[in-house]
Amino acid sequence: QVQLVESGGGRVQTGGSLKLTCSATRKTFKIGATTWYRQAPGTRRFSIGSISVEGAETYTDIGRGRFTISRDAAKNEAYLQMDDLKPEDTAVYYCNAYELDGSPHNTFWGPGTQVTVSS
Repeated sequence: QVQLVESGGGRVQTGGSLKLTCSATRKTFKIGATTWYRQAPGTRRFSIGSISVEGAETYTDIGRGRFTISRDAAKNEAYLQMDDLKPEDTAVYYCNAYELDGSPHNTFWGPGTQVTVSS
């Protein structure tokens, strides 16, 4: 059963920006700490970065510099702001989070949203 869903993907030109949203599919699912990932064709899924419940952000080398992760607890959403996009950013982007009232070891994935950056 899908608990999370990503939105905001699409096609953009090099240098453009997109903001992805991770939201819950049911109102009672309160999103906990969230990690964003991406997966390009033929590759494995790579972490971009995470945000804690308190709002502390951490980034991998992929996410550092052009990507910003945030969250809005009131809206029960997490975000991935992507700036200065490049063709190599083309991938399916996923959010992964645990339910705030559940175990942090039991995380859920969204189905992903496609981001395509054209040159």
